[in-house]
Amino acid sequence: MLQDQVATSSTNAAEIDAQEGLRIYEDMVLGRTFEDKCAEMYYRGRMFGFVHLYNGQEAVSSGVIKSLRDDDYVCSTYRDHVHGLSAGIPAREVMAELFGKATGCSKGRGGSMHMFSAEHNFLGGYAFVAEGIPVAAGAAFQTKYRREALGQTDADQVTTCFFGDGATNNGQFFETMNMAALWKLPIIFVVENNNWAIGMEHVRATSDTAIHKKAAVFGMPGYEVDGMDVLAVRKHAQTAIARARAGEGPTLLECMTYRFRGHSLADPDELRPKEEKDEWFSRDPIKLFSSYLIEHGLSNQADLKAIDKRIQTLVEAAVKFGEESPEPSPDELYRFQFAEDE
Repeated sequence: MLQDQVATSSTNAAEIDAQEGLRIYEDMVLGRTFEDKCAEMYYRGRMFGFVHLYNGQEAVSSGVIKSLRDDDYVCSTYRDHVHGLSAGIPAREVMAELFGKATGCSKGRGGSMHMFSAEHNFLGGYAFVAEGIPVAAGAAFQTKYRREALGQTDADQVTTCFFGDGATNNGQFFETMNMAALWKLPIIFVVENNNWAIGMEHVRATSDTAIHKKAAVFGMPGYEVDGMDVLAVRKHAQTAIARARAGEGPTLLECMTYRFRGHSLADPDELRPKEEKDEWFSRDPIKLFSSYLIEHGLSNQADLKAIDKRIQTLVEAAVKFGEESPEPSPDELYRFQFAEDE
């Protein structure tokens, strides 16, 4: 019988070498720096629309996506910038998309919540809560179909599907979990449980707050993971990926994390208690991981600061690229509504 399990928060959860440690650290810093720059651009009136930032949740994106192969698939939510960056979309293309420019990864048509990149197997951000879950299942199904029906032995890609705790009360979550388990789809359901669905606290919105336990109903393993510990996330992601790639079916990972900003940049963030925020701020995933790297002799303060500086320069260049890029041409207003011949 499948058992729900709680992952340890120990940073010994997965062994890494210096090269891998710095690769993960750089990805986390890229996500945080990029989002901070988005906030600056938004409040200075140079970026418009709905913008939902990922600050505080970097360990989930880096821990899961950096454990994937380049040909695996990632399906996001409306909080999608950092998922896209972890999946390999260049920072300048993500930034240009946020500025609505033609050089953006979605040609300026996606904006903050709908960015997409076929080149990087990034299946898109989705503005409606839980909207991307069945889309991810479709991607996982095509992999299984190509392998089992078409005999393509190299079709062993894994699909990861990210969504928040609020999405787990929606029908798409339960229906897709059932189908994925029934068909043993190569998919990993990643719940980024940051405790708040806009202004609704998780304990007030669901009858059983332990989301990972719902996996057992569908006969799949479910784990509660410390979402502020990138190595704990990485360890369970790697186990789930190996399981999916071997044809053993889906896994549910409930990553306990926290967003350091309001729901969106238009949210004054007055509903969450200061004590709660302060407690989570003290567990900043980037600070925890940098301390781990130094304490275990995998890096030093100078090397980490060099990465911080390099990423800051990269993000500044991304802003310059985005702002100087051309607007989409009105002549192409109706383009990209349908697939085009290559």
